[in-house]
Amino acid sequence: MNDLLMALTLGILEGATEFLPISSTGHLIVAQALLARTSEADKTFAIAIQLGAILAVCWHYRGKIAAVLTGLMHRDAPAVRLVVNLIVAFLPAAVVGLLAGKAIKAHLFSPSVVATMLALGGVAILLVERFRPTPRIACVEEMTWIDALKVGCAQCLALIPGTSRSGATILGGLLFGLSRTAVTEFSFFLAIPTMFAATLYTLAKDWHALTVTNLHEIAVGFVAAFVAGLIAVRWLLAYISRHSFALFAWYRIALAAVVWWVLVR
Repeated sequence: MNDLLMALTLGILEGATEFLPISSTGHLIVAQALLARTSEADKTFAIAIQLGAILAVCWHYRGKIAAVLTGLMHRDAPAVRLVVNLIVAFLPAAVVGLLAGKAIKAHLFSPSVVATMLALGGVAILLVERFRPTPRIACVEEMTWIDALKVGCAQCLALIPGTSRSGATILGGLLFGLSRTAVTEFSFFLAIPTMFAATLYTLAKDWHALTVTNLHEIAVGFVAAFVAGLIAVRWLLAYISRHSFALFAWYRIALAAVVWWVLVR
């Protein structure tokens, strides 16, 4: 496959899966394994194009982000509370990522780990949908810093490939009493500092692994991830307003079986 076409394909895959509870990292690891793209430069490429996906969220919520920034300047209580909650939720994964990120990347970025976590995550979604408590928080504005800390701790599980950052935060939020709409929106907002920090840190550390050709591929993947991410965000918000997350659970379990059969056994 042509390198730019491959970059386009991986960019679409990244954007389409980043905000769904099905693990974008897991999908990229599997896709790169199938395409024999597993070098350090390829791993850095997969991280770099996440910026396109996160900018899609920023664009979708540009009005609300502008309102929050304006509210901060006027010390508006809801805006300050949301920013504080995001900082609190961001810290657990940031600390664990800094301490264990190198070991995770060296030992857990494999199809077998991805398949296992996809399956376990699928089962977890079904159990949470069946036994979750009645929601007590209808929107993100009602969250306290303790609610945010709980969601942030749940996000730490997403450091294991195949778990899904959005899946971990959404499941955690549902268990802690957030409504589907509230936890999905908070997960999107939390993705902004989390993914920006992770992506920029990785690029600064591993920039030496890239070449001029890689930069062309990153540009293509970046744009593809932005467009696909914007479509995925808008679709998911519309979908969860009428449905549960069970569809994603069955998808994860089916994909885990395929990955195990094709790449692991």
